[in-house]
Amino acid sequence: MTTRRLAKAAEAIRETVSTTILFELRDPRVKNVTVLSAEAAPDLRTAKVYVSVMGTPKQQSLCLHGLESARGFIQAKLADRLQTRYTPVLKFVLDPGVKRSIEASRLLREVIPPVSDDNDDDEEWEDEEDDGDFADAAADSLESVSEDCEHENHATNDPTTEMTETDDQHEQPKA
Repeated sequence: MTTRRLAKAAEAIRETVSTTILFELRDPRVKNVTVLSAEAAPDLRTAKVYVSVMGTPKQQSLCLHGLESARGFIQAKLADRLQTRYTPVLKFVLDPGVKRSIEASRLLREVIPPVSDDNDDDEEWEDEEDDGDFADAAADSLESVSEDCEHENHATNDPTTEMTETDDQHEQPKA
């Protein structure tokens, strides 16, 4: 089987499992679940579904038990969607990636002190003072452009080069 077909099947599995858990599953143990990804075997007989469960480890294990008990119901919904010879047997795997990223951001917030808003305003004014040379150069450039435009206007308003209307311009073609 091609990898593109496997990727499409894995995405269909992820989508179907996610919508089934969200809208159709009535198990009170299954809550705060996010379906992250799915991996299908090349023969499409098995599939791993990676989920993230927010909560304590006890809540996570309860949720995984609830998903395992609802596996047949979810596989039936998957069989309607995939329409393959064999319906993949689902295995739910707890993915700790989201929990790790939340923990890493918490640690970073503890290590790096928060920046107050008062300091930001002072730094902006200091940056603008440092950029004074750039502002002067921009103003000089603008003045030179406006002077060039004035020279062009004077050249066209010069009475010696001014166009005058002649009768030739208003003549009608003779028929």
